[in-house]
Amino acid sequence: MSSNSGIQIPSRLPLLLTHEGVLLPGSTMRISVETARNMHLVKNRLLKGTSLKSTIIGVIPNTRDPEYDTEDLPTLHSIGTAGLAVQVVGSNWPKPHYTLLITGLCRFRVAQLLKEGPFPVAEVEQLDKLEQYTSPDEMSEAAGPDGELGELSQRFYQAAVQLVGMLDMSVPVVAKLRRLLDSLPRETLPDVLASMIHTSNKEKLQVLDAVSLEERFKKTLPLLTRQIEGLKLLQKTRKPRLDDDKRVLAVRKGGVLPGRQFSLDEEGDDEDGDDTAVLERKVKGANMPEPALRVCLKELKRLKKMPQSMPEYALTRNYLDLMVELPWSKSTTDCLDIHAARVLLDSDHYAMEKLKRRVLEYLAVRQLKSTLKGPILCFVGPPGVGKTSVGRSIARTLGREFHRIALGGVCDQSDIRGHRRTYVGSMPGRIINGLKTVGVNNPVFLLDEVDKLGKSLQGDPASALLEVLDPEQNHSFTDHYLNVAFDLSQVLFIATANSTATIPPALLDRMEVLQVQGYTQEEKVEIAHRHLIPHQLEQHGLTPQQLQIPQDTTQDIISKYTREAGVRSLERKIGAICRAVAVKVAEGHNVTKSEAAPAERSAPQGAEHGEGKRGRRAEEPDGVSADMAAPPDMPIVIDHIALKDILGPHVFEMEVSERLTLPGVAVGLAWTPLGGEIMFVEASRMEGEGQLTLTGQLGDVMKESAHLAMSWLRSNAKTYQLTNLVGGSDPLEGTDIHLHFPAGAVTKDGPSAGVTMVTVLASLFSGRLVRSDVAMTGEITLRGLVLPVGGIKDKVLAAHRAGVKCVIIPKRNEKDLEEIPANVRKELDFVTASNLDEVLNAAFDGGFPGMSNPLTLPHIVSKL
Repeated sequence: MSSNSGIQIPSRLPLLLTHEGVLLPGSTMRISVETARNMHLVKNRLLKGTSLKSTIIGVIPNTRDPEYDTEDLPTLHSIGTAGLAVQVVGSNWPKPHYTLLITGLCRFRVAQLLKEGPFPVAEVEQLDKLEQYTSPDEMSEAAGPDGELGELSQRFYQAAVQLVGMLDMSVPVVAKLRRLLDSLPRETLPDVLASMIHTSNKEKLQVLDAVSLEERFKKTLPLLTRQIEGLKLLQKTRKPRLDDDKRVLAVRKGGVLPGRQFSLDEEGDDEDGDDTAVLERKVKGANMPEPALRVCLKELKRLKKMPQSMPEYALTRNYLDLMVELPWSKSTTDCLDIHAARVLLDSDHYAMEKLKRRVLEYLAVRQLKSTLKGPILCFVGPPGVGKTSVGRSIARTLGREFHRIALGGVCDQSDIRGHRRTYVGSMPGRIINGLKTVGVNNPVFLLDEVDKLGKSLQGDPASALLEVLDPEQNHSFTDHYLNVAFDLSQVLFIATANSTATIPPALLDRMEVLQVQGYTQEEKVEIAHRHLIPHQLEQHGLTPQQLQIPQDTTQDIISKYTREAGVRSLERKIGAICRAVAVKVAEGHNVTKSEAAPAERSAPQGAEHGEGKRGRRAEEPDGVSADMAAPPDMPIVIDHIALKDILGPHVFEMEVSERLTLPGVAVGLAWTPLGGEIMFVEASRMEGEGQLTLTGQLGDVMKESAHLAMSWLRSNAKTYQLTNLVGGSDPLEGTDIHLHFPAGAVTKDGPSAGVTMVTVLASLFSGRLVRSDVAMTGEITLRGLVLPVGGIKDKVLAAHRAGVKCVIIPKRNEKDLEEIPANVRKELDFVTASNLDEVLNAAFDGGFPGMSNPLTLPHIVSKL
């Protein structure tokens, strides 16, 4: 198209084919460039061009599905938009591409395609006059007030004013749109508004194809009317407040700013006012302390002045919702009936007398003083002894809510104290979140695995717990997210740990430590029949009428298939038995005589005549049918034969006597976080240069104990008639000693193996066997004194499980024997030794030769 006075676009334009939308004159659009043709256009035309003319390109809408795009040039749409490339941005992630910011100038018609590669270039014919955009006050002759076009123009302008009038003028984008209506020529309004309101690409394409101005008004006016009617209907459904006549619509940011399209989306503050009023009533009714209330009212005042479109609005609203939901003054009433509490604790847990006594003491003091602060307890013991479950029982006993917080592996202090609200994604810590969950301010909080806290660049959570677990500070605990104090003094904190060695001393000092020792065999039997077996029967859909496990069988499981301080492995073994029986029951109770025993044969004296459930079916003797031998209503009784069929060969055997068949072997006692264990210590000698070799992954303290033992024996060799291989008085002369602790893959350390090392070396040098029923523990000095050690109860229980009959302990540990159950004390002989003379005399049959004062039983051995 030619014109003598208008601004002309180049007659030849490179063509950019886009799938992303339709660019209309007067609007701005971002276009992603990924195809090869478009990439060549950007590189060869836009990036290399130096003149303004080189930045004008033709934008053609591509109606072909991009998934089926091929290398062949598709059929071009006849009408396009000449655009000015305002900005070009390149990126290599996730693949090389460009993003163009293009402003539409005018329409053009493709007259002839000149070339297709590397990017299409066409000869074009300009359809719109650009000077119209530069003369706002000049109207075209066809748009006179008396013509049809003038009437369409006036109707369109009125509709546009009505649409903008329904918007919130306080929004900058809306205010700019209102100014555009007065400043732009009316001929340009159809293209501008069609690019702003909600329209499909097909409808925009129809507006692009409307070359004549009259047809363009006719195509766009129904779209504008539809938008207005939709907004009216939306306002009716939102029920605006009576005192607010404004109808507020949100305009997506960037609507008419250069380089963007925008669309209208609805948002009203009619409900916001009601929600804010409800929230204010909740804040005032939450019974917060005065400092917290002042903070909430201040945040609420900011919230009222804040548009909902601001990101900070949601953050402030979430903060106020949390403050309202926290139990500032809500609490439960404690059940202070001591008798009922004792009955409930006894029914939930067998043994654990120390823990039960501490709970009853708390209840008794609460009866006398109602304002007692919650104690901070720490249950320390091996896994599987019921530390977590007893915490849940304490909550039931007190009638309080229970919440468990797992601290194992936590290495960020924000998990305890929360994040500050200035961070993206901030949230309160686990303490405050737990209070929100339970809904009361005096729950029972179980801090599980407090000894397994980590430390990282994000801080030390153990240090963050100091404020939580300090009775003098936790009445004003400040979470970083809340930034106001919350009273934790009524919370009953219970921490659990396997060992106190990894708990920081400052944190350990704030807790009342209660040792939870392992169970004896008799206690395990009671726990199995009171709790574990009924629980497993219920879990596997069985009843006591279908499966019976006698106490003798339970004892076999405990002694021959499990060796632990707790009962977890025992419960797993019982579960394996239940699964095996469930298979038989599911098969229709088709159990043979050898696979089932009548209920009357469940007594121990009849076990040798009948067999329990077997892993395989035996042959029926004398042609007796299975149904006649074992009716379906008879229970399956597990005896020792069925136990072996189900669980396999014995895992643990009483090997103490078998290991002590040669000189130079003794049994020591060790403590681990998993409970007590017996430990065999072996020694051998050979010709050499007097070197002492230690193996078994020993720590520095154990190595020093070995050298102490060797030095003491060498200094007392003549007294105890100890000789070397050639008969000399120095045990190390011409002799190498090798001291080994089996289970070499396990790291060992500590001073309590000193007496065992002395006994082993004394046995090696004297050629005498150590008693096979004796185990020992104790630290030694260079002068031959026996010093006290820890973990006596766990060690004694381990010796009892292993079948040991006599235990040698330091004299100063005699007080620790009171913690050992009475039935265990009756079955063991305890030797309390104050020096190594007494240890050696008790470890060998008939005493150790060379002693001036023979050991007398009334002096050392006590049957407790």
